[in-house]
Order: sequence, then structure tokens, then C-alpha cells
Amino acid sequence: MTNIVLKARTPEDREQFILDNQEAFNYGALEEFGRRDDHFEEEGEIISRETIERSIDGGEAWRIWLDGKKVGGVVLRVEGDRGDLDLLFVSPKAHSKGIGYAAWCEVEKLHPEVRVWETVTPYFEKRNIHFYVNRCGFHIVEFYNSHHPDPNDPEAAEQMDEQFPDGMFRFEKRIQDG
Repeated sequence: MTNIVLKARTPEDREQFILDNQEAFNYGALEEFGRRDDHFEEEGEIISRETIERSIDGGEAWRIWLDGKKVGGVVLRVEGDRGDLDLLFVSPKAHSKGIGYAAWCEVEKLHPEVRVWETVTPYFEKRNIHFYVNRCGFHIVEFYNSHHPDPNDPEAAEQMDEQFPDGMFRFEKRIQDG
């Protein structure tokens, strides 16, 4: 998909970026659990405004564009040769068109200095797990749960007990030279 472009998120786009992100994350939870879901961080949202804002404020936020239209977004944190894919979302209306993979390829081009990428996703996000492992080349390297919380994020451990008691997968992608 050659029509994918990443553009820095503008300050005017902050609110819509948050809403679009919540819509995309809610879609996966509703698809898996239906309206009976108890995994939501705040009323009706699988990912809270506070979580998204913290991510945006702590990283670099990019809009995914396809043929002149916003179809998703990505938030990254990069320190030296390590990168964290904090958020990646594609509008549910644009799923299964290769947009996420094309956007990921653009991310790798944007940060060629990164040798190790990392991300996490809840255990129930089968689309995400398939995407990261089978499309993007990540490997599952850890499974956070109540018996093994993220040692780098005590807040996440507390949140996991409440929101994702069944756990989160941590993924890594190591980029080889050459």
C-alpha cells in the first residue's frame, strides 16, 4: 500500500485523535466481549482519555493518512536504539486493507536507528496479536498477569488487576543490520 503517509499530529487534531483511538480500541473489545464487557477503563471506553493523553504527551504522535484522509494514528517513544510502540490504531471502517502494516513500515523508515521495538496488547486482542506476530515480525517475549506484573510500571500492575486480570502480552521486534 503505497498511499499511506504518516504526518505529525497537529494540536488542533488532539481531541479527534483521542476519539478515533477510543473508537478503534472499543471495536476490538466489543467484537470479543460484546456490551457485557468489564474491561473498560472508564465508562464505555476500553482505553481512557487519561491513558491516551499521557501517551501523546510522553511521545510523538502521528496521524496515518490514506489518499488524503485520516484513517488512524500511532504514538511512539524512542530513546537511542530502542523504541516503544505505545499506540497504533486504524479506524474500524478501514480494517483489513493493509493500512496498519503499511503504517508500521513507515514507522520503521521514520526511525531507522531503532534496533529493538517493543509493544504490549491485551490477551483478548486476537487481531493485534496476529498483526504484530504474523505481519510485523514481533515475537511474544513476556506475559504480564497478576502473578507476573510489568516490573517497570507499578501503576500498570494495579490497572491490570482491575482491567485485564487475564493479562497482557509484551512483544519485541529486533531489527537486524543488513
